[in-house]
Amino acid sequence: MTNYTTLDNAQALEYVKTQTQLFSDDANLTCYEFGDGNLNLVFRVADQHQNSVILKQALPYARCVGQSWPLTLDRARIEASVLKKHGEICPDTTVQVLHQNNDLAITILEDLGHMQILRSQLCEGKTFDHLASNISHYLAHTSFFTSDFYLEPQQKKALVSEFTNPELCAITEGLFFDDPYRVCERNNFAHGLKEQVNKLHQNHALKLAVAQLKGQFLCSAQALLHGDIHTGSIFVDNKHVKVIDPEFGFFGPIGFDLGSFIGNLLLNYCAQNARAKALPQRRDIHAYLLKCIQTCVSEFEQTWLALAQTHTQDLALQTTGYAELFVEQVLREAFGFCGTELIRRTIGLAHVADIDGIEDEQAKLNAQSQALQLGEQLILQAPHCKSKEDLSQLLLSLLL
Repeated sequence: MTNYTTLDNAQALEYVKTQTQLFSDDANLTCYEFGDGNLNLVFRVADQHQNSVILKQALPYARCVGQSWPLTLDRARIEASVLKKHGEICPDTTVQVLHQNNDLAITILEDLGHMQILRSQLCEGKTFDHLASNISHYLAHTSFFTSDFYLEPQQKKALVSEFTNPELCAITEGLFFDDPYRVCERNNFAHGLKEQVNKLHQNHALKLAVAQLKGQFLCSAQALLHGDIHTGSIFVDNKHVKVIDPEFGFFGPIGFDLGSFIGNLLLNYCAQNARAKALPQRRDIHAYLLKCIQTCVSEFEQTWLALAQTHTQDLALQTTGYAELFVEQVLREAFGFCGTELIRRTIGLAHVADIDGIEDEQAKLNAQSQALQLGEQLILQAPHCKSKEDLSQLLLSLLL
């Protein structure tokens, strides 16, 4: 990485102009940086005909914290490689990589500016009927076709090595499974939650269940995950869904991605108690979010089992009934990981705009308290569910 230098607007424009063939030689290019994320610089480069691309450059530190939190630049390679691999499997739901430079930690992507970020749309109460089906298709296909069910053992082990991502996995391990369950300077929560947080810290059964989930995260290299799939890393319009930002990608437990997505829908569910002022509107958005979760879980299971029935290569894993047992465990773990997402997004370092954007402080506190309670109960009770129907009933019992 000796050639690495941080780009500004002029340098990003010059890079696209001289190092790629994405625009014509006589193109009149403009460039501006607009990234508001935690880790990277993000530039939009456009010509006079409104053709544009996104140039993303990883910084050698966490942007949200500063140079006191150094980060590996190799995450740019991981991100681009995950996008390419997932794009081979699900091109319609994965943002396209147009150019990659590992030395400069640069990835150039198709511009999704004509679409909207899912989180902002949900916060406004907008709904998308195709969302759950598209995400379940993406999660089922990308996980199955990078798993031991489909890949040859040597191929799978080579990919696990290629996508080893220890630095960013360490961030996830800390933020999901460690920090929220102890006194930690990175934690961030309102004073009004202090008593609830203290009880959480003293709940041995909860901490034991979280330890089991962390054990799965550490040890179960089941498939190539996105690693950070939340509603801020999904673009939508009235027909399409595109997934971005898999720089936390690695081989891990399949339920982690599914649980992270569900957890973000539930964070929005909690937020809508304050955001949707009128009762009919609130009922409608709550019903939509619950239907999304149920559809996503159901179609994920159906799709995964159909793929396993027709495409499983390993002889032992073809044994009648094994795929069903495997997916049942994936779903249980998904709801547990969902609980950790709810808790860490409420009292950990990185929150979500769904709840933090609520202006009324008491309403915000109520949403945060509900998210904590919901997360705790999902972690504790999901391991005892026997089927997706049990998991659905558990969720309904906690919300309705």
